[in-house]
Amino acid sequence: MAEDDDNDLTDDDAPRRLRGPLGRARDGAARRLKSLSFNRIFPNVLTMMAACAGLTAIRYAINDQWDRAIIALVAAAMLDGVDGRVARMLRGTTKFGAELDSLADAISFGVAPAMIMYLWAMNAAGSIGWALCLLHAVCCVLRLARFNTMIGEPDLPHWAHNYFTGVPSPFGGGIAVLPLILWLQTGEDFFAKPVVVGAFLLCSSLLMVSQVPVYSGKHMRLKPHWVVPMMVAIGAVTAFLVTEPWATLSILGIGLLGTIPFSVMSFRRLKAGHPAPASHP
Repeated sequence: MAEDDDNDLTDDDAPRRLRGPLGRARDGAARRLKSLSFNRIFPNVLTMMAACAGLTAIRYAINDQWDRAIIALVAAAMLDGVDGRVARMLRGTTKFGAELDSLADAISFGVAPAMIMYLWAMNAAGSIGWALCLLHAVCCVLRLARFNTMIGEPDLPHWAHNYFTGVPSPFGGGIAVLPLILWLQTGEDFFAKPVVVGAFLLCSSLLMVSQVPVYSGKHMRLKPHWVVPMMVAIGAVTAFLVTEPWATLSILGIGLLGTIPFSVMSFRRLKAGHPAPASHP
């Protein structure tokens, strides 16, 4: 019996030398999980909240609560805008967090806007309406995949990091739902026509997968005398979002679209002033 007991050692009782490299790796991973700091978890919590907000927007759309659906998308965009910055501030950036962020963006700004617009107006266009909604979701996923593969690319000049290649997914989702926001503000049935909504969906899809340079605020630096005016402007926008949400969102959406020609001209001017160095074999 004693010999049988010795041969039936469990994984916990076996000596480390008998468990091999796989067992040691598993022990190391377990220790890292036990000592995982809150700083590395909190940004992922914000990302999951953004994904939940996007799914909640779909639920509101199913119940014809269009205003709440847009509010849920705005909440998802705000959470998406702060999770990466919080991760960098807390030094909690991880590869897992980057992948999770892309998956959450695909839900909140790809699937959710497509479903909302189909349930609101594009179902009247039949299969064409559904195809345009699918196009938006597919282009959002492709845009995120391209962005992930470009992270850490060494050949980009330093000034190019101030621009996105194509509109980011939250911006694309905002373009897709802009007719609904304008309809909530004005009540005009013109914005609910499938032709108009389809044009915005097509525009958002093409811009997300395009090579159009778009301003990025990730590396923006403010001079000291601009800090107070910027804070005042943010406070004013927040106040208007609370009191006049649809008018404020309409102005912001149209204003962001209006910045695209300026970002293209600025990018071309910088590119002409900083020619790429000749490649060596």
